[in-house]
Amino acid sequence: MSLPSRAHVVIIGGGAVGTSVAYHLTALGWTDVVLLEQGKLSSGTTWHAAGLVGLLRASESGTRLVQYSAELYQRLEAETGLATGYKACGGLIVARTKDRMVQLKRTAATAAAFDLECELLTPAQAGEIYPILRTDDLQGAIWLPGDGTVNPTDLTQSLAKGARQRGARVFERTRVTGIEPGYTVVTDQGTIEAEVVVNCAGQWAKAVGAMAGVNVPLHSAEHFYVVTERIEGVRPDYPILRDPDGYTYVKEEVGGLVVGGFEPEAKPWVSPDSLPYPFEFQLLEEDWEHFEVLMNSALHRLPVLNETGIKKFYNGPESFTPDNQFILGEGARNFFVGAGFNSVGIASAGGAGRALAEWIVAGEPTMDLGGVDIRRFGPFNGNNQWLRARVAEVLGLHYEIPWPNRELATARPFRRSPVHHLHEGAFWGSKLGWERVNVFCPEPVVYSWGRQNWQPYADAEHRACREDVALFDQTSFGKLLVKGADAERGLQWVCTNDVAVQPGRTVYTGVLNERGGYEADVTVTRLAADEYLWVTSAGSVYRDLDHLRRHLPGSVAVVDVTAMYAVFGVMGPRSRELLQKLTRVDLSHAAFPFGTSQEIDLGPYTVRATRITYVGELGWELYVPVEFAVGVYELLLEDNPTRAGYYAINSLRLEKGYRAFGADIGPDDNPVEAGLTFTCKDGPYLGREAVEKATRRRRLVSFVVDDPEVMLWGGELVLRDGEPAGRITSAAWAATTGSCVALGYVDGTEGRFEVNAGGDVRQARLHLRPPYDPGNEKIRR
Repeated sequence: MSLPSRAHVVIIGGGAVGTSVAYHLTALGWTDVVLLEQGKLSSGTTWHAAGLVGLLRASESGTRLVQYSAELYQRLEAETGLATGYKACGGLIVARTKDRMVQLKRTAATAAAFDLECELLTPAQAGEIYPILRTDDLQGAIWLPGDGTVNPTDLTQSLAKGARQRGARVFERTRVTGIEPGYTVVTDQGTIEAEVVVNCAGQWAKAVGAMAGVNVPLHSAEHFYVVTERIEGVRPDYPILRDPDGYTYVKEEVGGLVVGGFEPEAKPWVSPDSLPYPFEFQLLEEDWEHFEVLMNSALHRLPVLNETGIKKFYNGPESFTPDNQFILGEGARNFFVGAGFNSVGIASAGGAGRALAEWIVAGEPTMDLGGVDIRRFGPFNGNNQWLRARVAEVLGLHYEIPWPNRELATARPFRRSPVHHLHEGAFWGSKLGWERVNVFCPEPVVYSWGRQNWQPYADAEHRACREDVALFDQTSFGKLLVKGADAERGLQWVCTNDVAVQPGRTVYTGVLNERGGYEADVTVTRLAADEYLWVTSAGSVYRDLDHLRRHLPGSVAVVDVTAMYAVFGVMGPRSRELLQKLTRVDLSHAAFPFGTSQEIDLGPYTVRATRITYVGELGWELYVPVEFAVGVYELLLEDNPTRAGYYAINSLRLEKGYRAFGADIGPDDNPVEAGLTFTCKDGPYLGREAVEKATRRRRLVSFVVDDPEVMLWGGELVLRDGEPAGRITSAAWAATTGSCVALGYVDGTEGRFEVNAGGDVRQARLHLRPPYDPGNEKIRR
């Protein structure tokens, strides 16, 4: 079979993900599909994958993807005649420490929220399920009966056959050497014109993306496991064992065991620009010294291994992303990416392949894929030196305790505010590379499930904002300038709220997809008849930029001006007093009402002041040209405001019930459920038809926990009258309330509500209005 000159879709990469995309595209009726593989199918990373299929993920959308994978892998043989080797053997996760046991209790509660079977076990019960397990030093375990394993190579062949049966053509030993605009895919076997290109090239995806000018931030790391000789009593139905405190996983294979893991400090492999070719069914050199931490842990947990021989040492490179989430989506018009699967590619391949195929066919995602959307990265995330530094940490995070508010430590500091050097004593967070003050804390931060040691300092910042005045550096805000004669008309279609306002007005608005779900949550300030300032969260700027360019008229320009302006929030009852000393502009409520924006003098500087709030108090956001930023910040500090960070912002906004995009609202959440219909105008906008048809099957509400000692972090199970009823989306301990406040979706508002905080079930009061200042009196004075 010779390479065709044209095809509707060309998929690059013949591993589990590439063949899954081909399978699902053809299932959706797109049969003119060509898949190109530079070696043989599965010969890159797929063939040496461990093949674990663990169903439970941190997010509901991620869990649904893997649940679908498991269902698909079980039925494929009946369709294609090729077995996948899938076994539903169950999964056992053990805890050595009390902190890990808290995590497992939270995991069990998450499973209940997702209607996934999960059971908490004592150490003795864990030993009954896994007889060769050492249990004397365990705190407990959880049992996930739905977990399974699959043979990655067999799976890939079965998916490929399913795609072929519906018309797809597969070409092995066909290496892509270039991609020309249009797209013309250049290979060592000839060229092929395509309307759509899908980059599923695994470790090579970054290089393939570069051929089309698309940034795919990933970097390979060495990944290790061994296969043992046969062990008496080990049966084919032995469950997957995970001992995350020992960094290891174990599964059965031919009467022996596969022992692998995720060591705390990984070994990055070669640069993505210099991957060897050919590299087909190849492994790297053994490194027993590096593997020692994993092997010693396994010998401790499974003493039988001390008497068992090793048949094979596998060191196979795999690609990892900067945030430990895979990459899916449209990197450029009609150029899609499915890559960087961080050692969960086999478990994710079925669901991710279907999700990407549906995105290609529908022209937009059909479910919430925000956590894996390629648009979460900026071009600077593709720097290979930066990626190499980050990957060494990311691989080890797989089995680290996922502490609340944990910050990555490598490849930092990165993007910095102009006044970064003036934030002495800050504990830094990071968002899309921006260094941001979490809290001003004079002691090293210690992570825990309870109240962490920075909390008293954040409480003081919180109280200062409520009672006096606080100064926030919010430079990381995404800022887009939307300009053109058709800017108003275009934004009226994109935005749910009415932005046909007079210059100087600021509008809070949602931005929806066709399904009525949130694509963005922003403020839009009209600067002139043909010009608007679009302000979004730090992590959403490239997503928003792409959305606007797709939906606005071609005559409207959208320019990223994020780095041109620092932003300082001056918030609290004394904010007017502080600013009025520095400006000749009248800041009274009558002269400068809420929701308005003006250019003002601030000492010798000219800045834009917007009267708005995300903390529920009187205040202004100051948009400051970067050349004035240091001077303006020093001027503001002369009045001795309390410097404050994002932990305080979070607790303040939760007391007010303010939603956060990505946590409380996203592509699967509509304004009816989110309680934001007041932002929806009586006129046409993208997604209106879906909003009008939406029913309130669930509702986003506020909760206040009665017990001030209980800590919520987000993700906790909500119970109504003792039964699962929803999940907390975001939470924080709030100083004004004197306890934890939270937002969460529930399927009803009547009854007795409780939250499961790491196995500790406590009563929570449901609020349909904000717990703090429900009448908004504070912000309009």
